[in-house]
Amino acid sequence: MFRLRVKIFYIYILISFMLSVYLFYLISKYSVEKFINYQRNARNNKLPDRPRIPQIVGHYVAPGVVGNVSRDFMNTNNFAPVPGVGENGDPVVVQAKDLLKMQQLFQINRYNLLASDRIALNRTLPDVRKSKCLSKQYPSKLPTTSIIIVFHNEAWSVLLRTVWSVIERSPRHLIKEILLVDDASDRRFLKTELENYVQKLPVVVSILRLNKREGLVAARLMGARVATGDTLTFLDAHCECSPGWLEPLLARVQQNPKKVVCPVIDIISDDNFSYIKSFEFHWGAFNWELHFRWYTLTDEELAERRKDTTLPFKTPAMAGGLFTIDRKYFFDVGSYDEKLKIWGGDNLEMSFRIWQCGGEVEIAPCSHVGHLFRKSSSYTFPGGVSGILNENLARVALVWMDDWAKFFFKYNKGTEEFKNLNVSSRIALRKELNCKSFDWYLRKVWPQNFFPAPNKFFGRIQPIDLSTFDYQEYVTLMKKINLIVKNLNPELKWKFLIKYLSENVKKIGDSMKAAKHSSYCLQKPKSSSLTSNQPYGQSFLKKCSLLINTLDEAFVIDDYGRIMSDEGVCLDSFRKTTIEGESVSEGTRKIKMVTCGSSKSAQRWVYETDTYHLRNTNNGECLERAITLAREDSEDKFELFLNPCDVRNELQKWMLYPVAWK
Repeated sequence: MFRLRVKIFYIYILISFMLSVYLFYLISKYSVEKFINYQRNARNNKLPDRPRIPQIVGHYVAPGVVGNVSRDFMNTNNFAPVPGVGENGDPVVVQAKDLLKMQQLFQINRYNLLASDRIALNRTLPDVRKSKCLSKQYPSKLPTTSIIIVFHNEAWSVLLRTVWSVIERSPRHLIKEILLVDDASDRRFLKTELENYVQKLPVVVSILRLNKREGLVAARLMGARVATGDTLTFLDAHCECSPGWLEPLLARVQQNPKKVVCPVIDIISDDNFSYIKSFEFHWGAFNWELHFRWYTLTDEELAERRKDTTLPFKTPAMAGGLFTIDRKYFFDVGSYDEKLKIWGGDNLEMSFRIWQCGGEVEIAPCSHVGHLFRKSSSYTFPGGVSGILNENLARVALVWMDDWAKFFFKYNKGTEEFKNLNVSSRIALRKELNCKSFDWYLRKVWPQNFFPAPNKFFGRIQPIDLSTFDYQEYVTLMKKINLIVKNLNPELKWKFLIKYLSENVKKIGDSMKAAKHSSYCLQKPKSSSLTSNQPYGQSFLKKCSLLINTLDEAFVIDDYGRIMSDEGVCLDSFRKTTIEGESVSEGTRKIKMVTCGSSKSAQRWVYETDTYHLRNTNNGECLERAITLAREDSEDKFELFLNPCDVRNELQKWMLYPVAWK
């Protein structure tokens, strides 16, 4: 009996092993075939389009995970360039036989390290500047600059390709020095081997080291305090400077030392290290969670740019990784908040401080620098990424955002514990520099913003079901307002409506708790685009959250009549689509949310206080919900359309439910 059991056990082990081998074969075969097709497309220039606009510059998505990769494996420098590979910014094609090794190496830095190690450190790049930039003349005498590059466990080939791109594509007399600041790396090849290598470079390169991991701000401050150039130019450790990148930055700072100038940030693919030109005319800003975003310039700004495409233009916020600043001004205006930890929030802190304290932040369209964007991060965050980021952003809000700091804490979970941080030293700096308010910043620097304000409606938009609607307080208020606004133009009508709703937030809110009203709310669409953070898409009514401070259900309406949500998207009526279904007529307009325009008539709405209609001024039709629920993604939702206004149509009745935003 015992021998029989032993035989059965061994047979079980053998079968399990054979099944595992077969499963591994199937997975490997699928992966290899997929990769071969990818490489074949690369050779035929049929790679899928990469995002043309960077998403969040340097945004760390998650702590690093390196699986079963050994420490010796991670400490090995596999740099072995192959002549011609990656030249002119072309993608690297990796043979199928190297697939498994490529996947292993990818884990270390979260980019295709195998591809990077096959590219020369001084590879050529395309000149992506516009023709007018090529002929633009700069002063013969420009200020010198100290290039400050912070690194932490960066790959040898990526770090030194950054350095070589500076050396190869910058006028030598303008480079005072290159300062490599090591934020406590533990890779062996970044120690003595790196020190020996940089001594042989044709420009002065110094390595400064932090004894323990302190983060980007501490490392940059170390570099800035040692620097001797007239200006400071900060670069990330995974960049490649393109031809003519430096002169536009230095020339602008020379004109006005209070200007902080950023290049256009192009894309270096984390998959194949191809260099991809980015759209030049976008500027940096941020959403309600204070996450950095790129947004397209308004139509008015674009029209201004067409007069001279070489002129730098203002940006509400900088990405933070790449910019040039006068060295004296850097310290005069407060350098960095030294209590910002590891990474995050430093770009907004710098942007707010520069703008509110008398400076300007610009983007120079004739300067292009490629940046390696990763889908996830290889870096670790002592204490956890969310806690560090929330604390950093809380410091920024407390110092610079005034009443809008209350909005940040109220509508962003996980930040409440940081409401009482000690920021007295930075508040004192703000007073010393006689800085302007955040209200001034929103009105003067970023008037296109979609943040709530005293002169804007903020709250929910909900349908009214007259068969159950017993909210007398709202009816009474609308009757009072209607007596005042019925003969006014749309803009004045909105001004009065916003004023009265804002003054009655508490009264309306208290009454709503007891009243019978719709449990459905207009909600912002989910972001589904690979090329933008903005959540484009069809608008729906969905079940309201039990929590009133849910950002997806919050909308801002200005006195122009734009219905805006987070990420700068607006309710828009211009798309005409034939909808299938008996309850909707042919040619009915589906309602979508798209990028806000400053004066697009298709995004201008009027609220009729006597009929509860939301009427679009572009075509005079009214917002209407579907009569029946649709089921999609396990959610019940009502579709939204535009139809001719009808006072008898209960599907066209809407309530503006104001909510306190601070």
